[in-house]
Amino acid sequence: MPVPFLEIETGRTAISARITVTETHIVLFAGLTGDFNPLHMDAAFMAESAYGKRIAHGMLGHSLSTGLRSVIDDWAIEAFLETQRRFVGPIFAGDTIHYEAKVKETRESRSKPGRGIVRVAMTLKNQRGETVQEGEDVLLVGPSEQGRAP
Repeated sequence: MPVPFLEIETGRTAISARITVTETHIVLFAGLTGDFNPLHMDAAFMAESAYGKRIAHGMLGHSLSTGLRSVIDDWAIEAFLETQRRFVGPIFAGDTIHYEAKVKETRESRSKPGRGIVRVAMTLKNQRGETVQEGEDVLLVGPSEQGRAP
C-alpha cells in the first residue's frame, strides 16, 4: 500500500541501492541527448585535463538519481513537481553511486485538497562517500486511497 502524505514526516531519511556508471551509460546518454562535449567523449583531450579522464554528463547522474529515487517510490506520489541539482564533483565510468534522501519539508497542497507537497533534500554519493551531486526534489503526494499515478 502506498505511503500517504500524512504519514511522511520531516526528517525521514532513505538510502537507495547502488548503480555502477559504465562507458555504455555515457555513450548512450550522449547519443540520446546529442551532448558530445569533449568532457564526456574525448579521452585524449581529457587526459590533459585536471580530471585526467572523461567524466560522465552531470545530467546522466541526475537521471540515474531519479531512478535510484525508487527507494521513496512507495509513497503515494502523484507528480514530480520540481528538481534542482548542483554538480559538485565528477562522476567517472566505473564509479558506483547511490542516492540519499531526507525529507526537508511537508505542507498541505493549497490547490489539491487531501494532498501534500514534500520537499526532499538529496545527495548523490560515489563509492568513496564523496558527494557528486546535491539538491532537492519536490513531489506531490496523495492519500493512500488514491494510490500512485500509473
